[in-house]
Amino acid sequence: MASLFGPPAVALRDIGTDAAPLQPTGVSELDRVLGGGVVAGSVTLLFGPPGIGKSTLLFQVLAAAARSADVLLASAEESLAQVRGRAARLGDVPDRLLALEGPEVDAIEMSMQVHHPALAVVDSLQSISDPELSQPAGSLAQVRACVERLTRLAKSKGVPILVVGHVTKDGDLAGPRAVEHLVDTVLSFDGDRHHALRVLTSVKHRFGATGEVGIFEMRDDGLRAVPDPGPLMLGDRMPGVPGSVVVPVLQGRRPLLVEVQALLGPGGSGGSGTPRPQALGLDAARANLLLAVLSCRTAMGTVLGKPPPEFFVAAVGGITVTEPASDLAVALAMASVAGGRPLPADLVAFGELGLAGEVRTVPGADRRLAEAHRAGFTRALVPASTPRDSAPAGMRIDAVRTLGEALQRVCGTPAGGTSPDTMPPWSTVAPAASR
Repeated sequence: MASLFGPPAVALRDIGTDAAPLQPTGVSELDRVLGGGVVAGSVTLLFGPPGIGKSTLLFQVLAAAARSADVLLASAEESLAQVRGRAARLGDVPDRLLALEGPEVDAIEMSMQVHHPALAVVDSLQSISDPELSQPAGSLAQVRACVERLTRLAKSKGVPILVVGHVTKDGDLAGPRAVEHLVDTVLSFDGDRHHALRVLTSVKHRFGATGEVGIFEMRDDGLRAVPDPGPLMLGDRMPGVPGSVVVPVLQGRRPLLVEVQALLGPGGSGGSGTPRPQALGLDAARANLLLAVLSCRTAMGTVLGKPPPEFFVAAVGGITVTEPASDLAVALAMASVAGGRPLPADLVAFGELGLAGEVRTVPGADRRLAEAHRAGFTRALVPASTPRDSAPAGMRIDAVRTLGEALQRVCGTPAGGTSPDTMPPWSTVAPAASR
C-alpha cells in the first residue's frame, strides 16, 4: 500500500520535537534575529532597498564564518574585481572565502558540489538564471525556478544558503509572494540611507519567532552591531523643546526608545480642505486620525481652531514606528507644539488611542518601562489598565483613562477643580491657528 499511495500516516504525538541545530553566523545582531544562528540546509532570503547594506552584511557573515570553514560567495551582479574592492574596505579577506562570478545557477550548484562550503551566499536572486528557461533573469519564472533549485541544493547538502533579494518601488519583495513560501526564513533589511541606523527584521522564520529585530550602524568599514541602540537613537535629543516626547516601542520582543516629534506648519488649509498631517517614520493615516481625536475629544479643539493647523510628525533616528502603542506619544507631541509648552524631559508615554479618546492597553508594558527606566527616564504615562506591578522601583507611573486626562497630567491640575477632560490644556497660550 505504501508503494502505491505514498508513506503511511503516523501518530503526531510520536514525532520528536528536537530543535534543528543552529550554526552561529558570527554577527551578533543577525544571530539575535535568527534565534541563535542559521539552520543547516535552510534557505534565508534577505531583502531591502538598494544601497542599504545587504551585500555588506552578508559579506561580513561570510568573513566571520570563513575563520573556521570554507564558505562561498556567488556574485551574479558584480564582477569579482568589484567584490574584492568592496572587501578591501571592510578589512582583511579570509583565505577560506571562495568567490564565484556569473549568473548561472548551474555553476553555483557545481561549485557547491566541488568545494562543500559550510555556508553560501547568492547575490542576488534577481540576477541568477536557469539556462534551460527562455525567460530573462529576474522574471517570475526564473526567480521561482532558481529558488526551487537552491532550496533542493541546500536540503541535499545540508548547507545553509543566504540569498539577496531586491524590492519593488513600493518596498515589497520583487516577485511578490512568489518565493516567500519556498524559503525557510525571510529577513527585511531597512533604514534611512541618510542615517547610519539599519534595522534587520525577521518577516518569516520557520525555526523561531518572527518580528525580532537587530540594529546595525553603517560605518566606513562596514556594519557594526548595536546591542544598545539607546545612545545612538536619543543622543542628539533636545529636551525642553515643545513637540518632543519619547515612546518605548516593541520590535519583536525588543524594546526601543524612539523620539516622536511634531511641528506646526504655516497655518490653515488655504481653502483646500482640512490639511492632513505629514508623517515621516509614522503612519500618515493614523496621525490624521489622532489629530481628529485630539481636536474632538479634548479641549485642545479650542486651541487648535477650525480647521486645525497643518502638522508635521516624525519618528526621528531612522526607525519606522508602526505599532498603535505610539498613539499617545504622537497625540501628546502635537498638543505640546500646539500649546507651545515642552513636555517633561524625563517622561515617556505609550498607549493606543480609541476614537472615543480612551487610552487602551498595549502588550509588553513591563519591558517598555524597564527599558525606559534603564535609560534614565523617571516618569511614564501609561493606560489605566496597565498592571500595577509592571513599573520598576523608583519610576513614577501615571495611569490615565483618556487623552484629556493625559494632557492634564503633564500640564498640571488647574485651580478650582475643573475636570481634566474639559479644562483647556495650556489655556493661557493663544490658539495655534491664530498665530
